[in-house]
Amino acid sequence: MSFKLEGPILEGTLVRLEPMGHRHAADLAVAAEENRGSYAFTWVPTAAEVGQYLEEQLERVATGKLALYAQVAKSSGKAVGATAYWDPRFWPGTENLCAVEVGFTWLAASMQGTGMNLESKLLLFRNAFENWGVARLDLKTDARNSRSRAAIESVGAKFEGVLRNWSQSWAPGEEGRLRDSAVYSIIAEEWPDCRTQLEERLARKLKR
Repeated sequence: MSFKLEGPILEGTLVRLEPMGHRHAADLAVAAEENRGSYAFTWVPTAAEVGQYLEEQLERVATGKLALYAQVAKSSGKAVGATAYWDPRFWPGTENLCAVEVGFTWLAASMQGTGMNLESKLLLFRNAFENWGVARLDLKTDARNSRSRAAIESVGAKFEGVLRNWSQSWAPGEEGRLRDSAVYSIIAEEWPDCRTQLEERLARKLKR
């Protein structure tokens, strides 16, 4: 197939999602070195690893199967994290997108709990359902990552089960091992209610 997954710039009140490039490296190096206590199961580079991280992720972008974003805080204009669309799937026999996953997400500790992740998800979900017309969005995380699972459930995704030995573990000391992945989804029929809930939660955040 000639399909290439490319995400448009998505802009909200708190965050602008823009295609990631080497221009974001210095900001990401600073963001990644804030309190790393929430990154136990997540692929977040150290400052010294940001160059390699970008090279590896941009190689995936070049395959057409990943659309990688820098999460840019509008208050500062600085890149403070990453997120992505990936693993596109198609209606049989076509290049029409049927489903896509949102993942590879991390955010600087100082930005967590501010509403930025919430708004990023709203922007990503809305584009996928309303512009691309997908039937389904996937989200996955390490089954042991209770923090991530709670965050996914809080944006309206439904738990579907655990895939055992599904993908690479990012936990320290588990290099080369596989993790169990907790799988969540939102389907098109659920999106209107999900969107309303996300918009109401974001409005409450913005009033604080």
